[in-house]
Amino acid sequence: MKKQQHDLNVKGAYLHMLADGMVSVGIMIGGFLIYFTGLQWIDPVISIIIAIVILIGTWGLLKESFALSMDAVPKDIDLNEIKKNAGDVEGIRDIHHIHVWAMSTTENAMTAHVVMDGCNDLSEVNEIKNKLKHRLAHMDIQHITLETEFTDEDCDKENCD
Repeated sequence: MKKQQHDLNVKGAYLHMLADGMVSVGIMIGGFLIYFTGLQWIDPVISIIIAIVILIGTWGLLKESFALSMDAVPKDIDLNEIKKNAGDVEGIRDIHHIHVWAMSTTENAMTAHVVMDGCNDLSEVNEIKNKLKHRLAHMDIQHITLETEFTDEDCDKENCD
């Protein structure tokens, strides 16, 4: 029950079990009511009520599943917060061409172009990238690919698109 808030697969299983229990309870209540009142129309009414409750309960699951299959930006990821975190890292001038998507129900990925001030060597570039990756990991982005650019480069070149 705890994991259903963070994992779409667990949420689907949880809702399925909940629906099974609800159907069983509905059948028992309907059976008792029909037995004691003789009103046969109770059965289809309870069936329709159960169907509506299941549809409402699973609508969010359907939306989340669709977004995952369309590689949409996960709902808990804020692109402006990514830009702010990147801007706070010393040595990073800008970040653009940001693409974030869910790889699974529990892991997110990101690619981006990072514009750095003139760096002297590769170890300095890697240090800056690692600082940014550490910040992004705290934003629930686990798989990060960064393309580095420098302030003296022009990203409008055809190889940057």
